[in-house]
Amino acid sequence: MTKTTDPVIDENNLPKSASKGVSGFFTSKWINSNLNFFLYIALLIVGYIAYGHWTEKTLRKLSDTNKELKDLQYEYKTVKSQVMNISGEAEVLKAIAPLGLKISNTVPKRLQVPEKK
Repeated sequence: MTKTTDPVIDENNLPKSASKGVSGFFTSKWINSNLNFFLYIALLIVGYIAYGHWTEKTLRKLSDTNKELKDLQYEYKTVKSQVMNISGEAEVLKAIAPLGLKISNTVPKRLQVPEKK
């Protein structure tokens, strides 16, 4: 069995950025050179948040419109049934009785216009 030894890393032979760790990676020069990318990412994030708010607003409006539609459908059905009840023959007779109108018992006469030859 061979004995393995870990390689010894000498900090003096490493580049400056590697010896500083992650903090050496985020230098002001690097940030300035990538500023356009950061602004682009920030713009995308703002757009994504705005789109989320717009979607929520649209969904709320849609929900309110659906509720209003259901209320109007219920009202339509109620009014339609009332009109059907009022327009029945017995109801019409009751409504016109105070006016002195009633159903005629005589058969209506048919008028014929002689044809011209």
